[in-house]
Amino acid sequence: MNNVYEYKGYLTKIEFSAIDNVLHGKIEGINDLVTFESNNISEIEQEFHNAVDDYLALCEELGQEPDKTYKGSFNVRIHPSLHRKVSLQAIKNGESLNSLVEKALTSYVEDSTQRKVDEIWTLVSAMDYSNKTSYTSVNSSSIVGLDSYCLGGYGYVQ
Repeated sequence: MNNVYEYKGYLTKIEFSAIDNVLHGKIEGINDLVTFESNNISEIEQEFHNAVDDYLALCEELGQEPDKTYKGSFNVRIHPSLHRKVSLQAIKNGESLNSLVEKALTSYVEDSTQRKVDEIWTLVSAMDYSNKTSYTSVNSSSIVGLDSYCLGGYGYVQ
């Protein structure tokens, strides 16, 4: 199960409570508290959708603008010496600190996604598809996301 869902621009992370024996989540990135839960794994995504729809309907009914997730600004706390170095680099580049940080974050996200794809592709390329037993030698934790990145939902791990 993928434990992060997106719907209508809102995100949630599904968690499990062993004490209550229930799956639950909340809409992330908004000031309002909107939660949902389900006892059934096949229904949890729909419960998230229902929670978003109910939240939007309630906001409309109350005449309030719903919180938007990720408005494009956030505060970051870093060591003062790093702050100084980054600020100086931005000045040298002739750009704003915001622009430099945005480029750095974009590069980080794109590079880590590409590294994951490369890692998975290396594992897939090393597999002997004619011999199902070769799949048992692959560490299943190292191919998390295999179906979504390389095989479009098709894969075999014994």
